[in-house]
Parts: sequence; structure tokens; C-alpha cells
Amino acid sequence: MPKQSILNKLNLTPYLFLLPAFTILGLTVFLPALQAFYLSFTEYGYDISQPPQWIGLDNFKRLWGDRVFWQTLGNTLIYLVGVVPILVIFPLGLAILVNQKIRGISWFRVSFYTPVVISMVVAGIAWKWLYAENGLFNQVLALLGFKTGIPWLTSPDWAIFSVMAVTVWKGLGYYMVIYLAGLQSIPAELYEAAAIDGCDGYWKHWDITLPLMKPYVMLVAVISAISATKVFEEVYIMTQGGPRNSSKTIVYYLYEQAFPELERSYACTIGLVLFLGILGLSILNLKLSGGGERLG
Repeated sequence: MPKQSILNKLNLTPYLFLLPAFTILGLTVFLPALQAFYLSFTEYGYDISQPPQWIGLDNFKRLWGDRVFWQTLGNTLIYLVGVVPILVIFPLGLAILVNQKIRGISWFRVSFYTPVVISMVVAGIAWKWLYAENGLFNQVLALLGFKTGIPWLTSPDWAIFSVMAVTVWKGLGYYMVIYLAGLQSIPAELYEAAAIDGCDGYWKHWDITLPLMKPYVMLVAVISAISATKVFEEVYIMTQGGPRNSSKTIVYYLYEQAFPELERSYACTIGLVLFLGILGLSILNLKLSGGGERLG
């Protein structure tokens, strides 16, 4: 009787609705993740007909001494430091601008958001043309009096920053919309009261907007940081990691090891390190945002 009463009280209906989603996630996310974790401790390369051979921490020892891995990790950190502050600060300014109640403001919002809906493949090819030796950017420099153009994608000093510009261009509108949602949730009465007290213009955003937008700033910071650590399409389309690995990121190196080089186990090891890095960023976000502070 007690067991039967417990079963009667337990409502299985929500779990039945969740079962299809959990099944799909289990087959497409959790199971492959567990397999990748196991393969990172094995040797499983060119000959896929042979079962993986357990080698323990050998892949991690190889990773520790891999000069290219450390270079790609450094490139990823450069990407992180260079892209995230821009995507945290500038979209907030854009959101404040397009939040004004003026005629035709919707067109400005659409124009800023348009790069977000453009495929990265199309955007990468278009920017690659702009960066070409005889592309638009170098032609503009020539009109300004520069005798030689800039090797945007063919110089180790310029390549990664040129790719970063595309990431920023694509992301500005996306994060602007997140900020815009936060700005529109701030009661207008707060700004009216501040104006009565003589706080207007720049100072009203410093005293009201920024404190109330802190949860959104933290959200954008973490999302943009995770995206920066996982950047791949821009690199693949525009530089393929070159020249001399100067624009190769850790995700592109993982792809390179998994497919062209067929070093599957080593690629899983790189993926595990990447997972731990992203997990660390997520935990840092929870700490800085007060354990998941509610937006709004």
C-alpha cells in the first residue's frame, strides 16, 4: 500500500513530455561527449577498423609539449581579450542610441541587426574580397596616399586581427538586441525623476542605466567569451589558420587534428581542454553575477 500510494502521488506526465527531448539530447550530445572523453585516453587514429587502444595520459603529455597547441591557445586568448570588451561595450552604446523615440528608428535597428542574419560563409567570402590585395580597403588606402596596401590576411601580424573584425561586425547587432530588451524594461519614471533632480544626459546613464543593466552586461560578457573561444567559421573561410598558424584558434586546431590529420583521440583531448575552459568561464559568470542573478 505505501508503494502504491507513492506512485499515485507521483505525476509522470511532465517527465513523459520531457522524454523525447532527453532522448534526442542523450543520443546527440551526452553520449558523444562521453565517447569523446573516453577516446581522449586512447589511441584511435588512421585505422578506424582497429578498436581504440588505452594509453592513459599520453595524449595529455603530448598536448603539454605541443608547440602548435600553445600557439593556438595564445591566439584564442588574444581573440578573447580583443573581441569580448568590444562586444560588451559598443553594443550597449548602440542599444542606447536605437532606444530613442524618434522617427525612423526601426530602420536603424534593422540596419545594425542585418549582419547577424547574414550567413558566416557569405560574410567571410565578402570580407575576404575586401581584404584582398586589390580589395576595397587597400584601394581606399591608395586614395589616401599610402604607397603600399596592408596584407590583411597574408601577414602574421595582421591576420588574426582582420578575422576578429569580422566577428565584431557580425556580433554587434546580436548583443545590441539583448541590451535593447534590458533598456526597454527600465521604467521611464526613473529617468523622469532623475531629470527633475538635475541628472540628465550622460549622467542619467551612469547613475541609472549601467547599474540596472549589470545582469545583461554579465550575460553578454559570458556569451561573447564562449563564442570567442569557439570561433571557427571565420578562420576556416578566410585564412585556414595561416599564415604560419598566426590566426589558428583552438577549435580550428581541433578540427584539423580530427579530420585532415585523422588524429581523433588527440582531437578529443583538445576538445576536453576546451570544454574545461568553457566550463570555467560559465562558473566565473555565476560567481560574478551572484549565483545566477535574475535578469531585469
